[in-house]
Amino acid sequence: MVKAIHPKSLFGRRLREARLRAGIPQDQLGILIGLDEGSASARMSRYENGVHAPPFELVEQIAAVLNLPTPYFYCRDDQLAEIMQLYFLASKEKRESLVMCAKNL
Repeated sequence: MVKAIHPKSLFGRRLREARLRAGIPQDQLGILIGLDEGSASARMSRYENGVHAPPFELVEQIAAVLNLPTPYFYCRDDQLAEIMQLYFLASKEKRESLVMCAKNL
């Protein structure tokens, strides 16, 4: 079952969950993606709360720092987002196995 998520908060929810899972504070994540140290925490907070949406290029940088695929942040279906994350982290052999499993469904 797909959870209904307000589109404005989807990115922010995924960002907050991924950042907390990685154990990285807002300000540190902002600095790691190249934001100014003085505004990094406030900007990341605005992204997480859905006040502002970062440009796609910045999302790519966030994804790289958090070791996630960029589409993970936009996927409405929680299970599909989890599958994307697992696929992204898997070895080549495991990716091929996952694709074969999906084809056999």
